Amino acid sequence: MEATLSLAGKIALVTGAAGSLGSRFAYVLGRAGAKVALAGRRLSPLQDLEVELVKQSIEAMPIVMDVTCAESVRSGLDQIQDRLGLVDLLVCNAGIAINKKSIDMSVEEFSSVMDTNLKGSWIIANEMARRLIGANCPGSIINITSILGHRVAGAVIPYTASKAALEQMTRALALEWARYGIRVNALAPGYIETELNRAFFDSDAGKALINRVPLRRLGQPEDLDGALLLLASEASKYMTGSTIVVDGGHLHSSL
Repeated sequence: MEATLSLAGKIALVTGAAGSLGSRFAYVLGRAGAKVALAGRRLSPLQDLEVELVKQSIEAMPIVMDVTCAESVRSGLDQIQDRLGLVDLLVCNAGIAINKKSIDMSVEEFSSVMDTNLKGSWIIANEMARRLIGANCPGSIINITSILGHRVAGAVIPYTASKAALEQMTRALALEWARYGIRVNALAPGYIETELNRAFFDSDAGKALINRVPLRRLGQPEDLDGALLLLASEASKYMTGSTIVVDGGHLHSSL
């Protein structure tokens, strides 16, 4: 089983790598043996993460990349390939949310969320797939979706729409690329505690939300480790087009 879960020889790319989840994903993949490219829009936090990963004997490479820009994605993948090798493991984690009621939201704000969460995932997955197909190599793509792709919450209309669409795109790409040995799956977290949301979950409204989670607690970034490693490794070699939900049972709680 340890050999099945090993990522030795894999070249991984994590988008949105500087955030709480992205940095954890990079660590888990690296500890499993992958070389890890760390992508984001700002170099400094990626360099800080690289330093921390190197301390853990993980080979990492920071790379500035805007997933909404095809040229930026192509350039970034070229640089990774030149230094680490052909990317064959992708975690599409870059994402944003804007907390506003729909009638107060501008077209530009709506588009910015859809562009990053959905179009950006398509751009980078497409470019990676072209390279893998050209090299006759298999690969694994993991789209980070959300339980809000299955249910809704107030004041995050484009986020919920983008995550639902990303779930469907996962299935469509899985069908199209299965013949090439490229697997496409999704990991859908529930509410995970991070530095950005900790203050909210300390509030009365946040505590009320936690009480609706059947396990009666928030998830921690490390709660996603097992599902991520499963989808990244040969342990899931017969899985494609699947979604693994890690939410403490939240999707099954009563309305």
